Amino acid sequence: MTIETQHPETLVLHAGFRCDEATKAVAVPIYQTTSYQFDSTEHAENLFALKERGNIYTRIMNPTLDVLATRVAALEGGVAALAVASGQAASTLAVLNLCRAGDNFVSSTDLYGGTWNLFNNTLRDLGIEVRFVDPSDPENFRRATDAKTRCYYAETLPNPKLHVFPIKEVADIGRALGVPLIMDNTACPIICRPLDHGAAVVVYSTTKYIGGHGTSIGGLIVDGGNFDWAAHKERFPTLNEPDPSYHGAVWTEAVKPMGPVAYIVRTRAVLLRDLGAAMSPFNGFQFIQGLETLPLRMRAHCENAAKVADFLKTHAKVTHVIFPGLQSGEVKRRADAYLKRGYGALVGFELKGGRDAGRRFIDALKMFYHVANIGDARSLAIHPATTTHSQLSEKEQTATGVSPGYVRLSIGIEHIDDILADLRQALESA
Repeated sequence: MTIETQHPETLVLHAGFRCDEATKAVAVPIYQTTSYQFDSTEHAENLFALKERGNIYTRIMNPTLDVLATRVAALEGGVAALAVASGQAASTLAVLNLCRAGDNFVSSTDLYGGTWNLFNNTLRDLGIEVRFVDPSDPENFRRATDAKTRCYYAETLPNPKLHVFPIKEVADIGRALGVPLIMDNTACPIICRPLDHGAAVVVYSTTKYIGGHGTSIGGLIVDGGNFDWAAHKERFPTLNEPDPSYHGAVWTEAVKPMGPVAYIVRTRAVLLRDLGAAMSPFNGFQFIQGLETLPLRMRAHCENAAKVADFLKTHAKVTHVIFPGLQSGEVKRRADAYLKRGYGALVGFELKGGRDAGRRFIDALKMFYHVANIGDARSLAIHPATTTHSQLSEKEQTATGVSPGYVRLSIGIEHIDDILADLRQALESA
């Protein structure tokens, strides 16, 4: 039975799975297996040749993970998705699927510190150049593009800067030049669908809001199926030239019977197979549990975060609050254009007293957890200048929106009175 709906509250419970065919179990089983029995040598040959769909080995595919991927693809309006070991793995594979040594891609400067390091150091070591540009002017992406540019990359709600990215403006520039936009939507599930605004690929750290429980590490890549890779053959040799790692397959041709899924099929069949960044079936099961309550949690997260931002903006020890709902001008217009169900759960603020004040505030918190994470049901706090961004130079920290007195909060779903009480007493110590 197929449930016809576009409502996320229903999709997270019903998309891609009704019951287990063998046992009729309603809950998605954990298929904790490495391998799958082939019916015959012909069956095995067809699976390996992509002539038939099915399971081969859990490093590449798994039925539990397939339900998770199918549900998130449905939420995003994509054609297919791939579960991987972490959000970092998702970002890495999403770019490597298009880029080779000697290629480049253009990225927003407004990034999570770990992604900045991945792009600026690790991918550079592999011979792939990242060109960082300020997203406040979308034309910066056009100016940084040349014949070797394979994609654009950005975060919907950049962590920690929290200035909503101009998705449509940059996607339109990219499509005119034949360059796809990859969006990290980790901070905005439910409240934003980047594919609706022209993005071609969406990546997630499922570790965050999709899970919500803070128990598991994982990532997802969603293929929008809305970018014509074959129309730009010279720009995308990984998808349009014979692939020696897969018996000479030309991916845009080989998967046509499956639909517009060349991008995600190559990511699975080549990169996930070879690099092995697989999500465990148990973690996939955990994320399915979190996904079922995601719409409800995001509603509570957003409501609490808005109240926290209002509280902080009048506090004597706070010089500046960074929250999409409090921004003005073009920044606020973009927030309203792309965040349709709330402004998210991340709140940043600047403390008087700089680095030392930030330390004192963090150390005084009682209910908030001091952790390197966002998106738990619990409220979390971090001082990026001494943690996630401490490895960056002062110039790089400034580019990503981090100053010595900056604190980022990930607001949970506790009672708002308890959240505000903990912030109030910690601010007294700052």
